[in-house]
Amino acid sequence: MSRVCFMHGNEAAAEGAIAAGCRFYAGYPITPSTEIAEILSTRLPEVGGTFIQMEDEIASMAAVIGASLGGLMSATATSGPGFSLMQENLGFAVASEIPCVIVNVQRVGPSTGLPTKAAQGDMMQARWGTHGDHPIIALTPSSVQESWRLAVRAFALSERYRTPVLLMIDAIVAQLKEKVELPEGDVAVQRPQPAEPPASYKPFAFLDGAVQPLAAFGGDYRYHVTGLLHDEHGFPTENPEIVARWWQHMTSKIDANLDDILEWEEDGLDDADVAVVSYGASARAAQHAVTLLRERGLKAGWLKLLTVWPFPEARMRALAAKVPRIVVPEMNLGQIRLEVERLAAGRARVQGVHRADGLAITPEQIVAAIVAENAGAPLGA
Repeated sequence: MSRVCFMHGNEAAAEGAIAAGCRFYAGYPITPSTEIAEILSTRLPEVGGTFIQMEDEIASMAAVIGASLGGLMSATATSGPGFSLMQENLGFAVASEIPCVIVNVQRVGPSTGLPTKAAQGDMMQARWGTHGDHPIIALTPSSVQESWRLAVRAFALSERYRTPVLLMIDAIVAQLKEKVELPEGDVAVQRPQPAEPPASYKPFAFLDGAVQPLAAFGGDYRYHVTGLLHDEHGFPTENPEIVARWWQHMTSKIDANLDDILEWEEDGLDDADVAVVSYGASARAAQHAVTLLRERGLKAGWLKLLTVWPFPEARMRALAAKVPRIVVPEMNLGQIRLEVERLAAGRARVQGVHRADGLAITPEQIVAAIVAENAGAPLGA
């Protein structure tokens, strides 16, 4: 059974957070994400949660980290310049393995850019915005329904792997209104609790492909928290052997669970001569473009990314070995296209279809680019 609603993407993300169990939000208003804060300022008190508007995005991220350490599932939302301000504290959350969700509703940048116009220009910032060389999880919805579902999934992954999770919505999906089917059953995420007593609890235990449950700070479990590289008890260390074990733990908890973390959808690739790989609002245009190409008798298929980081490397390598051409439409100048090119490694031609003027890529634009590149020859030529 499900309940049918009509809402926009920002509302769906806010309601998905509530459904998942989010009970703390700290943020600062910024177009085009502000509706998330507005909605949660009303909805969180209704379910016993707390909303607080901070003085800026730096403080917002700090408050989210503190609330999560205190035992609350916590989130914030922002856009371009605010996401930049959050990077230092985002890195702290990664290093100290504090679960939280950050929604980035992307607009045109850099700097103030075009505050009310859509873009997908923060995709590499999502991966590499903080300093250091650590893994991150980033999800990207292409519909209002997916905005709700991936908001729930973001909290689940964050709690399961004790890591910040980024929900990378673009302004088109955020402002789009569509029908959404909400399940009647409980989808709330439960934070795992430690099984051992406080005396033997290692808050940052180095586990191969797994994580230690995070005890609420300030109760019976008392431990040290730092952004410095640390041992299993949270105390800073420069011991190379311990640091190496820390890195192994941090990377293996993601790499060993790719089957659980990675998600994509695809269709029409079995006989395809061209694969259209996209995400977010651009994926909607890509799917319709494939329909138009098939109507012309051209063998095209599509792959839509729902998890963009970690990137589905094995699937992309397999795709590049199967199809002669991969087309990547995105509202930037080629950020994910570069990742596809790296993995294709010359086995498939990779073509970008780009737009960074604040307007959406259209199906016709994708079709025209494919046909022009093909120059009248069969796609397999």
